[in-house]
Amino acid sequence: MRETASSPDTTMTPVPDSYGIDRFADDRSLDDLLPLYLDEKLLAHLRPVFEDLGPRLGGELDDLAHDADVNPPVLQHRTRNGADAQSIKIHPAYRRLQEVAFGELGLAAMSHRPGVLGWDEPMPPIVKYLLVYLFTQAEFGLLCPVNMTDSLTRTLRKYGSPELVDRFIGGLTSTDLDTLTQGAMFMTEQDAGSDVGRATTTAVDNGDGTWALTGEKWFCSNADAELAMVLARPEGAQTGIKGIGLFLLPRTLEDGSPNSMRIVRLKDKLGTRSMPSGEMSLQGATAYLVGDIGRGFVQMADMVNSSRLSNAVRAAGLMRRAFGESKFICRNREAFGSTLSKLPLQRRQLAKIMTTTEQALSISLHTADVFARADAGDAEAASVLRILTPLIKFRATRDARKVTADAMEIRGGVGYIEEYGDARVFRDSQLGSIWEGTSNIVALDVIRAAHRAGTLGPLFRHLETLIAEAADLPAAFRSQIQSLSSTLLHALESTPEGVEQARVRQLATATYNLVCATIMASEGARIGSGRGDWSRIVIAALVLRHKLMPQNPLVPVVDDDSVLDALIDGVGMGREDAFAAVEDILGEGGAAQSAEDGTARSGGSGQ
Repeated sequence: MRETASSPDTTMTPVPDSYGIDRFADDRSLDDLLPLYLDEKLLAHLRPVFEDLGPRLGGELDDLAHDADVNPPVLQHRTRNGADAQSIKIHPAYRRLQEVAFGELGLAAMSHRPGVLGWDEPMPPIVKYLLVYLFTQAEFGLLCPVNMTDSLTRTLRKYGSPELVDRFIGGLTSTDLDTLTQGAMFMTEQDAGSDVGRATTTAVDNGDGTWALTGEKWFCSNADAELAMVLARPEGAQTGIKGIGLFLLPRTLEDGSPNSMRIVRLKDKLGTRSMPSGEMSLQGATAYLVGDIGRGFVQMADMVNSSRLSNAVRAAGLMRRAFGESKFICRNREAFGSTLSKLPLQRRQLAKIMTTTEQALSISLHTADVFARADAGDAEAASVLRILTPLIKFRATRDARKVTADAMEIRGGVGYIEEYGDARVFRDSQLGSIWEGTSNIVALDVIRAAHRAGTLGPLFRHLETLIAEAADLPAAFRSQIQSLSSTLLHALESTPEGVEQARVRQLATATYNLVCATIMASEGARIGSGRGDWSRIVIAALVLRHKLMPQNPLVPVVDDDSVLDALIDGVGMGREDAFAAVEDILGEGGAAQSAEDGTARSGGSGQ
């Protein structure tokens, strides 16, 4: 394990090392946003938790994540004396990470029972996602089992029988690793990935309240979990998705004997190497029906959507680490007679990473807030959540792939080796856009949500409300956001499900960027009126200008160095300077004018 440092060495060196950095203290944006999303009493209670976790993420926990990554789990088929008993051996570093995530932080339990982190009631969802966002900046792989356990508990409580809930809820919400019951989700088959309706795993009613599951599951994360939600087709059921049932599969039966299932092998993966993923063979395994027999996929979708949000939050965390590392390097390394941060191309690259990272943070926190209102019975919020969930999973996970790659490039050749963590973060980032639906599948789900679920009206009303409540916004921003909203709404309405599928990803990306810009403007106005820092509305303007408004590739953007430096460094901007920057970025008449007169537009982070 590397030597622990209390803070990074900021001496100018050829290879700047941020080891020991306080990742909470380094995240000015997060600190600004916390009062918007947490009430005063809860924030005061949690701040010491955040402050304690921050430096551990840059030191102790990063060391553990590195050690767990280079020492992946090992499948053992027999005991030392030859007994046929499978087990997965994990490295002590991964075990220690489990103790922090499941135990000290209670990430899988806090939404389901009181008492976690000393709070006398279940935590609102956003607390869990805030801690996931931070924890991801050290360890990504373990957060899959954490999320699976949390999501399985949610789905079981929502659809399972009272007997099943009573039997398993204690273990699922334990913060003691010795009594914890971890969860998993076994959906994928060799010929049934995104097309779940092709699943061939069968379920036979045993006539005693249990079912026998037989089949092969191809990609099972947290392979040795004590409980798994499994999709299987009941005997005699119709083909396709509507014939699928949802079952709860225990690893150990009530009498203490192992269930009739085997781990065929563990996957040798590109990333998330600390966490065991494997292939499962179900050989008449005993399971329990969850919910209605013909609505398995619909019920599992609830678990998947919860996982998609967690997946996007983790992508935001990966991007934040990548941006923080890049910023540190550029401030503390010299080349060509200057720090890297003052070189024009490097400043531009940092601004691009910063903008994309801030988008993911804002939409993650906002979606978590909508999630809580939907869970409380708000039908309008539920409709908004239905489209936000695939939207954020689609775009944030794809953005993380590029942001982490750019951060690795900024460190240079050193970033390509494993010692500094850039390579691990890049490898981990590749998975987000694959699990819980690939990009194409999730983009199609955005359009499905828009039309089949009727979410366009609720979503755009929600965005209009955010802008209306942000009373103090630059006129240029308000004009552009209204114009772009109208154009995008028309495009979405004219692209019904199943039509012009080649446009779907473009429309989903545009919707994501519009939602992000709206949320960030709303946040920026609230932060500005409360604390005097209006910089977030400038980042929102950059999103509009460089990700939504028409571009002329032959007319270069002339960046305003002082504006970009202020945004990258997080030093804040007063109202007058911020409003002037927004007017300069968007301009009177917006992109139409720049296209007509051929002049360069200033203040951007060209995408």
